[in-house]
Amino acid sequence: MQYRTIVKTGDEISPLGFGAMRLPLKNGKIDRDKAKKLIYHAIDNGVNFIDTAYLYGDSESFLGEILKGEYADKVKLCTKLPAINVRKYEDMEIILDEQLKRLQRDSIDYYLIHAVDLKAMNRLLKKDLIKFLNKARNEGKIKHIGFSYHGPKEEFPLLVDGYDWDVVMVQYNYFDENVQASVEGIEHAASKGMGVFVMEPLKGGILAGKMPSKAEEIFKKANPNKSNAYWAMEWVLNNRNITCVLSGMNSFEQLDENLDVANNTPPMSMSFEDLETVEYVKRVMRDSLKINCSTCGYCMPCPQGVNIPECMKIYNEKYLFNHKGFINQSFMDYYQYVGGIMGNSGNAGKCNGCGKCLRKCPQKLDIISELKKVKKEFELPGMKYMLSFVRHVGFPVYRYLVKFLNR
Repeated sequence: MQYRTIVKTGDEISPLGFGAMRLPLKNGKIDRDKAKKLIYHAIDNGVNFIDTAYLYGDSESFLGEILKGEYADKVKLCTKLPAINVRKYEDMEIILDEQLKRLQRDSIDYYLIHAVDLKAMNRLLKKDLIKFLNKARNEGKIKHIGFSYHGPKEEFPLLVDGYDWDVVMVQYNYFDENVQASVEGIEHAASKGMGVFVMEPLKGGILAGKMPSKAEEIFKKANPNKSNAYWAMEWVLNNRNITCVLSGMNSFEQLDENLDVANNTPPMSMSFEDLETVEYVKRVMRDSLKINCSTCGYCMPCPQGVNIPECMKIYNEKYLFNHKGFINQSFMDYYQYVGGIMGNSGNAGKCNGCGKCLRKCPQKLDIISELKKVKKEFELPGMKYMLSFVRHVGFPVYRYLVKFLNR
């Protein structure tokens, strides 16, 4: 694996990093055995950067459990201070000490301020953020400092130039090339010697799974041996200003494919023909995608219980994959996954317009308006009563018939 050097820190970082936000689950909790095997497999094959955060469930504690002995010395560990949890200066010190305890470490290699834009950063500066960072670094609790960005591209250079940061984490993929940090912003950060880490290279999976047939045809014609995910990861790693792409891998197939991309994509290695192919696919996708949602989940939880990312994902898939007819696959998915047939409902119609999700959305989507579109698309009059009938009458009858027929 060809490592990429961060000028500010001198660290050589693997071009593929392991993102611990979406570790494999079992019964709603981290599948510790499978996740450990995945992470060890990644490290054994050259991955030396693992990213987590205070808000990623039990991720920090899990990594503290498994990154011991030889594996502790083989990786650079990154975690984040949740800006949204900081109300006063003391909160920052309390959270950092808790993270060190969770991670079972005396020092954190890379410490990022999590999910900030200019407004959030200014609020933290008033809480003496810089004093906290300098003190923590002087005490050896953190080694290198950065931030993960979730704001408009116009503000990004202001944050980059506002402190002597070592690294930055940004959303970047071929579909969202010019949102948030943007190509120019990434180049500006790299010119200052900062490491640039990429999140959402697959746009929440949209660029990895099934795509519109026209887009699939373009990719397959160019190279039938590359998957959609391979094209997307390769495109990001081709940028010479990118240090490392973070991927939330929860299967060995995903991990091995990403390792293959990382091993075979040095900066500036894609041909003009391949870059043109990606551009054609991007145009097809832009014509099909209705809501520019990456399903990152930062808008959650919703006070009313709306599963915002899933609602938007299903709505997008209806148009991406041209699901036609009154009762189509997207319609069935909606009622199964958010409508409440299989459990608690999280449908768009539960939104009361409180707006708490708006300030948390990295894409700055008008979520309230978008949920109204989703509701209009999928929710039938009397939905609540129909679902109650299915749960209390339809399913019991179905289970009885299955049991009767299998006697």
